[in-house]
Amino acid sequence: MNKLSSEHLTLTILKSWHWPWVIFTLLVFSILIKLGFWQASRASEKQQRLDHIQTLVSTKAIDLTALLSLNTDKAAALTQEINDLPVALTGEFNNQQKFLLDNQTNKGRLGYRVLQIFNDTQSNKSVLVNLGWLQGSITRSELPDLKDFTGKQKLQGNVRIIEKGIVLGEQQLSMDSWPVRIQQIDIEQISQLINKQLLPFVVFLDKKEKVGYEKNWQPVVMKPEKHQGYSFQWFSLAVAWLSLMIWAGYKNRVKEVSAQEKTEN
Repeated sequence: MNKLSSEHLTLTILKSWHWPWVIFTLLVFSILIKLGFWQASRASEKQQRLDHIQTLVSTKAIDLTALLSLNTDKAAALTQEINDLPVALTGEFNNQQKFLLDNQTNKGRLGYRVLQIFNDTQSNKSVLVNLGWLQGSITRSELPDLKDFTGKQKLQGNVRIIEKGIVLGEQQLSMDSWPVRIQQIDIEQISQLINKQLLPFVVFLDKKEKVGYEKNWQPVVMKPEKHQGYSFQWFSLAVAWLSLMIWAGYKNRVKEVSAQEKTEN
């Protein structure tokens, strides 16, 4: 086959393609592949974090002053490197200003995470502390009774840098009554509300601490294995989609050729 006839054949094949069909097929395929890689990446991140947490099991808790000195930048720019580190607090709770993180489930029951401001005397800093889960009332307008934790406290917990979740509409906070119900933990918004700058992370109390409520938290909610499962599903869908569209395109082409032959005859 000479060069001219080869180019003519290639041009004929390209003209026979339905380009909107091809572009749509490749677009959906690329999206599915991207989702598969994203889930695989999330699985790797979760596994790395679990491995990091495991290495911290025998690590001695450090006070806030030492924790803040680990970071070379300002406290407001703390990095993920301090995430999950064990920390020791010494000071008192602010029992006037309390927060209830809404829509928190535990064993099928709906409730709240209780958060309070802790004034650390050694570092002279204030940090939000997660005291644990408390069951809510069926009546939304009825908030649970919260305990006061008075006097000087010596506590241990772990640093958690909070990732902002998806919230439908911006939450509006008001100090008209306490406790304040919140839809997500927004450190800056809470700091503005109480007119006091809080450290840019939350301390989750150690499960051994008697202060607080039911401490049922898990540092990683979705396990790496689940992300890997989702990744496999997305890749499988990508292969299935491409195979289906190739088959459909072939069948459509066969029909076109058959119809063309009938017309010529």
